[in-house]
Amino acid sequence: RSYSGPETEGQLLNSFVQYFGDSLGRKVERMPLIEETVLPGDSLLTLPVVIIGNGPSGICLSYLLSGYRPYLSPEAIHPNPILHTKLEEARHLSIVDQDLEYLSEGLEGRSSNPVAVLFDTLLHPDADFGYDYPSVLHWKLEQHNYIPHIVLGKGPPGGAWHSMEGSMLTISFGDWMELPGLTFKEWAASKRRNIKSDRVMPEEIACYYKHYVKVMGLQKNFRDNIYITSVSRLYRGKDDEDRSQLNENISTQHLEMEDGQKSLTKRNWEVRGYQRATDGSHVPFCLFAENVALATGTFDSPGRLQVEGEDFPFVLHSMSDFGAAISKGKLRGKADPVLIVGAGLTAADAVLCAYNNNIPVIHVFRRRVTDTSLIFKQLPKKLYPEYHKVYHMMCTQSHTVDSNLHSAYTSFPEHNVLSFKPEMKCVLQSASGLKKILKFSVALVLIGSHPNLFFLKDQGHSIGHHSNQPITCKGNPIEIDPYTYECTKEANLFALGPLVGDNFVRFLKGGALGIARCLAIRQKKKHELIESGDGGGDGVP
Repeated sequence: RSYSGPETEGQLLNSFVQYFGDSLGRKVERMPLIEETVLPGDSLLTLPVVIIGNGPSGICLSYLLSGYRPYLSPEAIHPNPILHTKLEEARHLSIVDQDLEYLSEGLEGRSSNPVAVLFDTLLHPDADFGYDYPSVLHWKLEQHNYIPHIVLGKGPPGGAWHSMEGSMLTISFGDWMELPGLTFKEWAASKRRNIKSDRVMPEEIACYYKHYVKVMGLQKNFRDNIYITSVSRLYRGKDDEDRSQLNENISTQHLEMEDGQKSLTKRNWEVRGYQRATDGSHVPFCLFAENVALATGTFDSPGRLQVEGEDFPFVLHSMSDFGAAISKGKLRGKADPVLIVGAGLTAADAVLCAYNNNIPVIHVFRRRVTDTSLIFKQLPKKLYPEYHKVYHMMCTQSHTVDSNLHSAYTSFPEHNVLSFKPEMKCVLQSASGLKKILKFSVALVLIGSHPNLFFLKDQGHSIGHHSNQPITCKGNPIEIDPYTYECTKEANLFALGPLVGDNFVRFLKGGALGIARCLAIRQKKKHELIESGDGGGDGVP
């Protein structure tokens, strides 16, 4: 690792503390770097909230922590009469200040998290029934509700949307990808973008998110080119498994004393990492945080087959690598087909990409084509004609229909990959145990992706629904309180978005709502304790 000189280090530190020194109500002289001489007692920068990940989850949480509050619009009538009655009962309060459990009771939707369903139906009433009702909310900026925070991301605001394949349309409608306070159509009109359909390209969404951060005045909280190396808890209780004891230990800590006054911020977490400079050098940093919010998404680690030969250079695991191979002409004139593994939408995108570039395809997947859990079964044909074209080929152009490979596309349902051979051959096995050897030009394994939480203790395996197992979006999301999104196994650690099972942008916004309400309540209680002269912690479970 190459470290930059003091001048660059100073620039990074100033970028952190210039704003936050004022926001935290005190003078911050310096933020030491990661050095052996840095001790927990040194005067390091401490923030109420550090958000890891600058995709739509992190952006939306920053929006709410910046003091934006949703209220029921004066003229609005929600199509759900029971919910509307509840909203009318506290019309004078923002949604952040209301009982989310009470509001979300009885609601049903396509998320397992009740607050996600609640916030979605407020922003897009009855969207799943095909209606295009306007949001029943209007937004106010209440600066006294601002909670100092910082959002750390590897690239520009928008996260993984900046690296997705640009030629494919999004699954969700553009309206469902938007964030509170700025509709996607308004943004498109302001940029004179010609949006031809309800579905848009990822690059449009990425540009929208980047613009959203700027127009909402959030950019002061964002830092790009940041790579987190560790997030570790301080002041851990003796019994890590006893949450109540851990809460007691944390809540009874004395608040920090700075300039002779009590501070509202406790050092529960240490966040270390580095910022990649334009010359490629690394500028390390160390922050302390009272709360950490995980908003990293699930695109960090592509799913792997874990079979022999998967590490050969001709076995790819991302659409971007496949697109690069095509654009560089590496597959032009190849007689052997491309081997695509997977039955999800990304694999379908790869099939379409190859098909449109006149590259023959062998498509291998484990499920039956009649499996009701296939994503194609959940997509209306009129809205998603290209995916139904792929599904039609999966059904009708199987190797069982014709013993010879079709010229453009051949599917192998109910087949597993056993191994890849150095001579660019693949060994397949059918459900009956029959083995086949196929020749290919390049293999593309697209079987989903998983979050990479290497910076947490035990890579975060202890905070999932199934302990000591890797975190996955579907099988083992992070276990959270359904209304605060705080990890049930780690106090002051929050998670939202795909990490808790909400893959779609329209539902991850509920996580931001739950976290913002939880932190607002704790902030208010701490202020009350300070004003009453109590030097203890917040005591909030």
